[in-house]
Amino acid sequence: MLTDEEIVELYFGRYESAISETANKYRKYCFTIANNVLDDAQDSEECVNDVLLKLWYSIPPEKPKSFRAYISKITRNVALDKYRMRNAAKRGSSAVDVALSELEECLPGGPNPEQEVEKEELAKIINSFLRKIPTRDANIFICRYFEVNSVSQIAEKFRISENNVTVILSRVRKKLQKHLTKEGYFNES
Repeated sequence: MLTDEEIVELYFGRYESAISETANKYRKYCFTIANNVLDDAQDSEECVNDVLLKLWYSIPPEKPKSFRAYISKITRNVALDKYRMRNAAKRGSSAVDVALSELEECLPGGPNPEQEVEKEELAKIINSFLRKIPTRDANIFICRYFEVNSVSQIAEKFRISENNVTVILSRVRKKLQKHLTKEGYFNES
């Protein structure tokens, strides 16, 4: 199996084998992320195929520092877009809605043009924040909000109670909110 760096080089060389190598190494990972959001095997498989296509068109010019993180981000975004389209007419309280609403409490208000410009800077600040907190807490946060795992999936993965996961997530969100306030991205009311 090729390393991530070798796969990225295949994309830069415009070798179609980049797609098959990515699929061999990351299809299951992407499917899991997509299915955590969509809870539908057919839509999730379609999402994975969309991700592979997006990778082909985004690399180059992008040269991701972490190919796995880059794939995770694209997969999550494609799945969330598909989820929003699928659920545009109906608003429910699915696991994805719950996870997103949990995170909204510590992020600045709704989207506007200024936030779109600041999105990359905000991502850097959040990544910096995650490197400063305990590794387990950061990994739990990533599992919930980037991979969109349920609280029960996270509890099982980390071998802790669901209540403990909920408490850790709550504390991390509060710390993130303070960090964002300090960085000027969130105004406390």
